[in-house]
Amino acid sequence: MTKKLYYESAYLKDWHTSISQVVEREDGLYLILEETAFYPHGGGQPCDAGTIAGIPVLDVILEEDEVLHKVERLPDGGQVSCQLDWNRRFDHMQQHSGQHLLSAVFRELFQAMTLSFHLGNDYATIDIELQELTLDQLAAAEREVNRQVVLDRNIVSYLVTPEEMAGLPLVKLPKVTENIRIVEIAGVEHNACGGTHVASTGAIGMVKLLRAEKQKGNIRITFKCGGRALDEANDNQRILGALSAKFNTGKDEIIDRIEKWEAEQKQLLAELAVLREQNDMHLAKEMLSVLGPEARVVAHIFEDKSLKDLQSLAAKLTANTELPVLLLTAMENKVVLACSSSAGLSCGAFFKAHLSGFQGKGGGSDKMAQAGFPAWDEVMKFYEFAKVHL
Repeated sequence: MTKKLYYESAYLKDWHTSISQVVEREDGLYLILEETAFYPHGGGQPCDAGTIAGIPVLDVILEEDEVLHKVERLPDGGQVSCQLDWNRRFDHMQQHSGQHLLSAVFRELFQAMTLSFHLGNDYATIDIELQELTLDQLAAAEREVNRQVVLDRNIVSYLVTPEEMAGLPLVKLPKVTENIRIVEIAGVEHNACGGTHVASTGAIGMVKLLRAEKQKGNIRITFKCGGRALDEANDNQRILGALSAKFNTGKDEIIDRIEKWEAEQKQLLAELAVLREQNDMHLAKEMLSVLGPEARVVAHIFEDKSLKDLQSLAAKLTANTELPVLLLTAMENKVVLACSSSAGLSCGAFFKAHLSGFQGKGGGSDKMAQAGFPAWDEVMKFYEFAKVHL
């Protein structure tokens, strides 16, 4: 059985030990050490990283009582020096201890139990048993959890027997019945947990609640602690500074300036839509005016129009002619086919029958269909084919 040093001290960064077993599997090589401070995946907390004899540790898993360390290659010799990626370990400790404290605050303020905990690379989440949570309640929870951080309450962990556990005010009963590990935040809670934690709430650092959202009938809280919270604050400050410079205003006036800018953009977009509509109508009349009496299709290639532009123009054309309309955009290698209801043609059916022969993909209704092609050669071949067969 691997001796688990992370239970003795979460602050141990390096140690010397022996390799007790090498395990070869299809997915790689694993080492079992006589003693390890590498924490394996578990309890919502990711595994540690670091090196064994200078070789990177790729993964750490727990199988029964043994901790397996996945490595790139085998070290030379049976005695090895191990070193944790301390920044990663301490970050995990801050987030996990912060989660315990935050969960305790939600229980105290709103009688909301924590259902699950996830610690990701960028942020952490808890799902709490609560139907609704207002912004004021979220702010109250953030103030209280940070007040508890400042109180710098001791955090200790220890093993208890089932009999000793029965006398503790646990948050909830653990699934295990032996080697029961308790993490206690002095004056706050006793929680059965196998994770790594900081020595006091002060080491958690600032706790920042980012958002609360409904998740399967409960509320999911996204948060960051310690270094992650500081990075979040710095990122926000950088963004605010950039916006202040862009709008030439103080941060308190940025929202007003953005709202004014949005109103101006809506007005400009409305004016542009009117101009586009007028331009499409003029272009449609011009295209129809140059058609000869023998014309069987209205066809045209555009260099810089989008698919949406072609659809709008096609609608204007079919409102004024019974001929099918075939438009191509070279910018996107896409084709639009449209017709009036009296044309006796189904655009969607035509595409379905012929697109595959030109590597095209698309479809549509009887009145309008659109398709895209992987290259210019294919779209041009289909365009010429359609002009002949429509």
